[in-house]
Amino acid sequence: MSGASSLGRLFSCAGFALLWAVSFCVLAGIAGAQTLPKQIPQSQSAEPSLTKRFLKQKNKRDPNAKMLVTANEMIYDYKNNKVHAVGGVQIYYDGGVLEADKVTYDRVSNKMFAEGNVRYKAKDGNVIHANALDMTQDFREAFVDSMLVETPQRTRFAASRADRTEGNITVFSNGVYTACEPCRDDPKKPPLWQVKAARIIHNEGERKIYYENGTLEILGYPVAYLPFFYHPDPTVKRQSGFLPPHVYSNNRTGIGIEVPYFWSIAPNMDATVAMVPFTRQGLLAKAEFRHRLADGAYLIRAAGINQTDPQAFGVLSGNRDFRGVLEASGEFNINRRWVWGFDGALLSDKSVLNDYHLEKQLTQATERTSQIYLIGQKDRSYFDMRAISFYGLSELDVNNQLPIIHPVIDYSYFFGNPIFGGELSYKINFTSLSRQEADFAPISKLAAFATNAAGNSDTSRCLATAATPATCLVRGLPGDYSRFSAQLDWRRTITSDITGIQFTPFARMRADAASVSIDPTTNISNFVTPGSNELIRAMPAVGMEVRWPFISVHSWGTQTLEPIVQTIFRPNETKIGLFPNEDAQSLVFDDTNLFAIDKYSGYDRVEGGSRVNYGLQYTANVHRYGMVNVLFGQSYQMFGQNSYSIADMANTGLNSGLEDRASDYVSRIYFQPTGRFSFVTRFRFDKDDLSIRRFEAETTSRWDRLTLSTIYARYEAQPEIGFLERRHGIYQTATYKFHDYWSLTGGVRYDLERGKIDFGTLGITYTDECIAISAVYVADYTNIITSTAVQKFLVRVNLRTLGETGFKQNLGSQVTSASGN
Repeated sequence: MSGASSLGRLFSCAGFALLWAVSFCVLAGIAGAQTLPKQIPQSQSAEPSLTKRFLKQKNKRDPNAKMLVTANEMIYDYKNNKVHAVGGVQIYYDGGVLEADKVTYDRVSNKMFAEGNVRYKAKDGNVIHANALDMTQDFREAFVDSMLVETPQRTRFAASRADRTEGNITVFSNGVYTACEPCRDDPKKPPLWQVKAARIIHNEGERKIYYENGTLEILGYPVAYLPFFYHPDPTVKRQSGFLPPHVYSNNRTGIGIEVPYFWSIAPNMDATVAMVPFTRQGLLAKAEFRHRLADGAYLIRAAGINQTDPQAFGVLSGNRDFRGVLEASGEFNINRRWVWGFDGALLSDKSVLNDYHLEKQLTQATERTSQIYLIGQKDRSYFDMRAISFYGLSELDVNNQLPIIHPVIDYSYFFGNPIFGGELSYKINFTSLSRQEADFAPISKLAAFATNAAGNSDTSRCLATAATPATCLVRGLPGDYSRFSAQLDWRRTITSDITGIQFTPFARMRADAASVSIDPTTNISNFVTPGSNELIRAMPAVGMEVRWPFISVHSWGTQTLEPIVQTIFRPNETKIGLFPNEDAQSLVFDDTNLFAIDKYSGYDRVEGGSRVNYGLQYTANVHRYGMVNVLFGQSYQMFGQNSYSIADMANTGLNSGLEDRASDYVSRIYFQPTGRFSFVTRFRFDKDDLSIRRFEAETTSRWDRLTLSTIYARYEAQPEIGFLERRHGIYQTATYKFHDYWSLTGGVRYDLERGKIDFGTLGITYTDECIAISAVYVADYTNIITSTAVQKFLVRVNLRTLGETGFKQNLGSQVTSASGN
């Protein structure tokens, strides 16, 4: 094919030695009876094997089928009891078509011999090309000279001769197998990859293909030789056997070699087990079990090792004798509206997943979440209940500071019939959680920062023994906290037929009840009085939103100018600081919540006091030039107490732009000239001097072969809520398909505040009908576990129908691995 030469040039530039190494992994895996357990198993009937498709078995024949022969000339040899069809011969039989220059039928032996431009097309689509074909009438036994087989799966067998015996065994002499299309420009060119063998034996009963004296060739060059290997035929989806190997290298664990064994227990059940010897730490045992049931599926994964040299990990969490992990996940349908599931993990320490390559993704996870959940959904209601626990994987994480949620319940319902002409709905939330230690965060550079065992400082966490309200805030309280919240909403939109003004009156009633038990841990008394407390609060609200759109129609398009005013009347928020703030700490004032009745992100805080939100929105739709939307607005506390100016233990509301009576200004500009390009910006301007306090811009463009995305953000420091420095950066990603088979991807994030790149990725991919190759490099300079950057390099090669292998190297910590499947 035309892309083969490009592929060869890339390999020369990138290093042909890498290709040889990867190819060895592929062949080593094939030698171990490669299987393809890519998905959770499903019950399925066995599919016909490859040879069954092009040489039919008699049990697939129609006993009443008739043979139709057309030819230029029919010669009857009564003396030898033969019939010769000569010239443009076409024989139709049982859905198949045999074409040849000449076909001789021997009535005594019940055999047919076709010669000259032989082409046989089976009724399932397989096509055989040959110089000569000798077969029995029922095709149970046959041999073919100079044969080429093309299958519907776009795979090809070629051989100088093929013999079929016993109705289910076909032997290809001097055979070649490939899944690649021939090059259109030069069909004589070797395919991108092919397997040559002195003999290729296809055993249909076993559904396996055996190779004797086999050689894997890539771009016509032999890269590996194996005297004997086998793999399932292309119709096999799951089969017991050894999987391709994984090779790991780590300066703390040594070199490890894994050869997993896949056990297909049943059509809906399988297991994968492996024993991985590491030269420095001993034997790691791994197992994975998968089971699909009629109403769902679950998975269990476990690994464990008794380390022989735990001191290799120094002061890190890996310095222990036994290390292991137990993970399980599943989801099950109760009925068509209800589903329940779970996802859990037990880890011996924070770094076991990374040290022993138990994470499958390229980027390193920051936490493990365990949960069990129940979800139900109907036309007008939604229910979600789950219990959750978190396990931090950073060496700086203190897991006693992370909450255990037991449980959180959300329920919402919309009434179908109008109530007073409007929509009535309600929602309920119940949250119960526990935490062993208080979670402090700094609000001043004078705070004493916590450090891990390696001496690394975590500037996002205060030292508990030095925590005071002047230097720290509280992200989470120690002890137990349970809260029940119920909210009733009503709203109705009325549009004036004369002016077009939209009036939307609304009403809300919110009630919260909580039980709080605060443990007297270190210095928590500096922020709140330890002990138990029962709390109740209520917040009624009524208001009106008015929109007056002015619409004008022109020859070039339409434009709409829409003033918006929203007034909300309600009493002051009560018990601020007594209710713990666990779920309402993420407060970002922008265009998305300018007209929200309550701008808090959760239930632990509720907005109080009477407020007016107002803004101006402009929208233009221009023929052939797309659309533009602009919003500019502000919020104003009319009377009562401003909730955002009263700090809780997390200081939520301070430095938000809402803490003063007149808020900062917020705006949005959205521009989409075509379906291929979009641009959006969001601003927050200081109300006094119009300086930019928060700015975001994002563009996305899609062209014929190029896709670009740019995100720029600048957030001024918000020390009172824990952001001590300004955050300022730009993130650019791009994908360029510079050839039909080649694509290049990349991304870089630049920290403008520190003047350096803190994250980057670069990848290249080649994909055609028979091979897929990808190489990805990732550099992450935001690692807080160590002071060095995390750099990873991943190469994956997939030879269609043979298998996939990979090579992974962690450049930052001298960790490498190679794997296949």
